[in-house]
Amino acid sequence: MYWFINDDRAILEPQNDIFATALLVLGFVVFACVVSKTYIAQQDSAFALENYEQASLIAQSIARSQMLQGSRQDLMSAEKLDKLSGTQTDPRTLSLFFDSFSSNVNFQVDISTEDGEHIWHISRTLSASPSVGHIAASIPVTLELNPMQQVPGTLTVKLFKERWDI
Repeated sequence: MYWFINDDRAILEPQNDIFATALLVLGFVVFACVVSKTYIAQQDSAFALENYEQASLIAQSIARSQMLQGSRQDLMSAEKLDKLSGTQTDPRTLSLFFDSFSSNVNFQVDISTEDGEHIWHISRTLSASPSVGHIAASIPVTLELNPMQQVPGTLTVKLFKERWDI
């Protein structure tokens, strides 16, 4: 055992130790980067899912709204949609509509028939910013074009946020 400790014939030189240490540090840095990217991606996914759920709840509330109800509770009136999405719509009416669903969230409502023949956009004026992002949720609805004609359609709610990253 004494000869093993006091042997002057070294197998590893100091330069090899530096190389091995550099590889170890580099491996740790790469590992830390992968872990942090994974954490950031998970946070983004959780944030997007939370906002998708909020958009979906707003869409369901709009579909059941008395403001847009047709002759039956399960129908949305095209006539009421025309009044609300027209260019001559009173800003107070729009504000009342949006605030009744969510006063602290900017969102836009798009409703269309399946064939694309009828399309309604209900939105407030939003500040045009390049960092604005959106998440959308859609649900199927039945639209009452007139008392005798009901057609399937889609109601889409788009939530707008200034910045998605936390």
